[in-house]
Amino acid sequence: MTDPIADYLTRIRNAYLAGKKIVEVPSSNMKLAITKILCDKGYILSYKVVEDTPYNIIKIALKYHPQTKTAAIKSISRVSSPGLRKYADVKNMPRVLNGLGIAILSTSKGVITDKEARELNVGGEVICYVY
Repeated sequence: MTDPIADYLTRIRNAYLAGKKIVEVPSSNMKLAITKILCDKGYILSYKVVEDTPYNIIKIALKYHPQTKTAAIKSISRVSSPGLRKYADVKNMPRVLNGLGIAILSTSKGVITDKEARELNVGGEVICYVY
């Protein structure tokens, strides 16, 4: 697998399209940090790391609207790839859906959202857009 983060995002996207309640993805520190941000911002219900298997798995409980059953995430897309990295400084920080969505960045302060990066005055690699 050449891009595990793209695989992680695709598994979440496909699980939402299939109407699943839980999706399992192989664990890594970067995937765990992205999952934590998605949970904190309310895009997923919860997550749990299962360490019983030979490699760790992140179980993610997906979030849907209670009445209309629509997904909480309308779009989740990879921006930076292993072949073409995309970086943004504070002045050119992306705004997803005019501030309604979030951009997840990998910075020297860790994996954070675009709003937190503006507050901390740091730039970094743009991992993905979520709205």
